[in-house]
Amino acid sequence: MNRVEDTLPPCPECAGEYTYEMGALMVCPSCAHEWAPTGSAGEDSGVVKLGVVKDAVGNILADGDTVTVVKTLKVKGSPTGIKSGTKVRNIRLVQGVGDHDIDCKVDGIGPMQLKSSVVKKV
Repeated sequence: MNRVEDTLPPCPECAGEYTYEMGALMVCPSCAHEWAPTGSAGEDSGVVKLGVVKDAVGNILADGDTVTVVKTLKVKGSPTGIKSGTKVRNIRLVQGVGDHDIDCKVDGIGPMQLKSSVVKKV
């Protein structure tokens, strides 16, 4: 008899053993981390590999790049938001929430995640 713990991998974030499948993703109820399964049981490095990430005009982005925001963005908790033309330095590409794939720190706002579709490489 197969138990759930025998067939599903543990959470790569917290090593929780009570993971479950939700559509094409694996979910950890302990820390709410979601990830795509790797496909082979022997390849459990815990690192999700990103494909090629492109900006709004098709330039390929990399860690450490400087980008400019191409449209004004509303930010919850900020009265001004992020204005078009704001420069963001030293971005980091991540597997974020939804299709947010850039982790950065915006001057005057703080750390946040952005979609690559709203930035342009400088």
